[in-house]
Amino acid sequence: MTDRVSLRPAEMKDAETLFIWRNDPATREASHNQDVIGLDAHIKWLSSSLNKPDLRLLWIAEMDGVAVGTCRADRLENAWELSWTVAPEARGKGFAHQMLSKLVRGFDEPLVAQVKAGNIASMKLAERAGFALDKQEHGVLFYVYPNTFSMAD
Repeated sequence: MTDRVSLRPAEMKDAETLFIWRNDPATREASHNQDVIGLDAHIKWLSSSLNKPDLRLLWIAEMDGVAVGTCRADRLENAWELSWTVAPEARGKGFAHQMLSKLVRGFDEPLVAQVKAGNIASMKLAERAGFALDKQEHGVLFYVYPNTFSMAD
């Protein structure tokens, strides 16, 4: 499949789209925090996130100018932790693999990801993108990208 997805930095204008995706039932089920998030709290979170690029980076994945997903990188002590969401209407079309593959190519630092044990699609995606399972604890799978330290250390 040809890379058709592009990544651009998220902006405040993306707040409504990100809010809708965040509260989508399937997204919530795959999230560590499954609570419905209120709009005011979401706006505050997004504003804070966009103003701390040394701690959190957010991207919007687009195909032909249409938003199809989002990727996030959170700074840990020794790595960046990646997470992703695909728009409900864009699921099952290969966009997740394109956006995650593009994202990992943009980093030269260690990368990790956490996936809930029941989230088969994200487990397969992480492995297809080159992540290796490092450990499993409390229903969460911990993945590391090649040449990344073990999370078990």
